[in-house]
Amino acid sequence: MKVLILGAGYGTRLYPLTISTPKALLEVGGRTILDRLFDNIFSVKECTGAYIVSNDLFYENFCEWAKKKKNEENFSDKIIEVVNDGTMSNEDRLGAIGDIVFGVEQFDISEDFMVVGSDNLFDFRLNDFYAFALSKNNKACLALHDIEDIEMAHMYGIAIVEEGTSRILDFQEKPKEPKSTLAATAVYFYPKEKLKELKEYMKTDFSKDAPGNFIKWLSTKEDVYGYVFSEKWYDIGDKNSLKKADKELTEKEKGKE
Repeated sequence: MKVLILGAGYGTRLYPLTISTPKALLEVGGRTILDRLFDNIFSVKECTGAYIVSNDLFYENFCEWAKKKKNEENFSDKIIEVVNDGTMSNEDRLGAIGDIVFGVEQFDISEDFMVVGSDNLFDFRLNDFYAFALSKNNKACLALHDIEDIEMAHMYGIAIVEEGTSRILDFQEKPKEPKSTLAATAVYFYPKEKLKELKEYMKTDFSKDAPGNFIKWLSTKEDVYGYVFSEKWYDIGDKNSLKKADKELTEKEKGKE
């Protein structure tokens, strides 16, 4: 199993912090977001490689980080690679789905894989999500968190999940009238059998931006499943969310001392 990390965003809502540094390499609680993510990613023993999709602006930042990461004792034997999607600005970006397909093709991924947003921190273990996904017999899965705020639900991909089976009954990307508060959290699992559907989707006129657009499309064709977790989740999109994550994770780190 491989993991594809989406890091090609420009983080414009965090300017000036992200003018020359990608969101994923900002620190929360004394460590970068990406360092924290990689601890979780490589806790999945089946993970044989992690691949970062960057834009042209931040490509060297990620390459430098990956080189340092490979020098750490726990990661010296891990496959960590970075690819440049060639985009130069927020206006010409490929979009999340475009970057997923680009990464799959560039790294020649032909097996099951996870997709994780690089500005997305969560306390649940990817081991548990992976076990859940395997139990669903070659179906796409996504991680969901109840944000418990119908007004905030306008900002996310929102799902309705069938009780007992965890099957997605409805999914809408940034709905005007949310039907629930179960939000997609930029953690997805795609069995290798879904590679052809991703490429098929790229031929449509549907949006290639948010990854939830593909989930919505796929769920009209076949079963898709939602893994609902109750642990902490930090969607680091602006200065307020960054400040909150930094404060809470700093306090958590102090509690370990």
